[in-house]
Amino acid sequence: MPAPDALRIAFSCADTDEARAARTRLVHRYGNALADEADVIVALGGDGFLLETLHRALTRNRERPTPVYGMNRGSVGFLLNAYREEDLAERIVASQHVRLHPLRMVATRVNGERVEALGINEVSLLRETRQAAKLRITIDKVIRLPELICDGALVATPAGSTAYNLSAHGPIVPLNAGVLALTPISAFRPRRWRGALLPHTAKITFDVLEEGKRPVSAVADFTEVREVLRVEVQECREVGLTLLFDPELNFEERILKEQFAP
Repeated sequence: MPAPDALRIAFSCADTDEARAARTRLVHRYGNALADEADVIVALGGDGFLLETLHRALTRNRERPTPVYGMNRGSVGFLLNAYREEDLAERIVASQHVRLHPLRMVATRVNGERVEALGINEVSLLRETRQAAKLRITIDKVIRLPELICDGALVATPAGSTAYNLSAHGPIVPLNAGVLALTPISAFRPRRWRGALLPHTAKITFDVLEEGKRPVSAVADFTEVREVLRVEVQECREVGLTLLFDPELNFEERILKEQFAP
């Protein structure tokens, strides 16, 4: 990272009055580099907008995505630093770097079409109609669950474990744990199955049973694929994203505290 006075910052904001006003003030103060030429992208919004910014960084340069430093101009802001306009360049240079690896989803539709997408938070399967989904779950070519009757299921990265995974009663996973969370969504049978923690190297395969009667869609963050027959999910180690956090934020500590939150 260059010295503060040489740092090239690109500002990106959510489509809200609060975020747009913050961007205007910051651009006036620090200037605004082109995203393709910036040393860092500052994302102004909430967690959802930060996720969008990370995906755009991947689209621009898949091999070396630009690091992203988020400041909260949204609601929850779990993955974001506190919003302060003073000494921004100095804060960025002193920030801690957290490396994230997304999930690669390969979805095969009923018509044979294959769709690939990356999920930074999670890959989820969801029933499309009033009928519950029926899924078979295979881990590394071994069938572990012959039939799961449910509203759906998801695989979450450690960074995404505090998002949809948490609301589905899945476990919070520390970033350096080396595991993925496999979590059912409103499981009906087997009634007592609550999911599993899997090695980050695991390849998870979902086969949709009775796909004609019980259609299922697959979603990798913002990419949705309808009427899927099979979905394969695996961590994509060759793609890495860098999130920047103020030292006092200590993202690992934040995840640990979340596990004891009331």
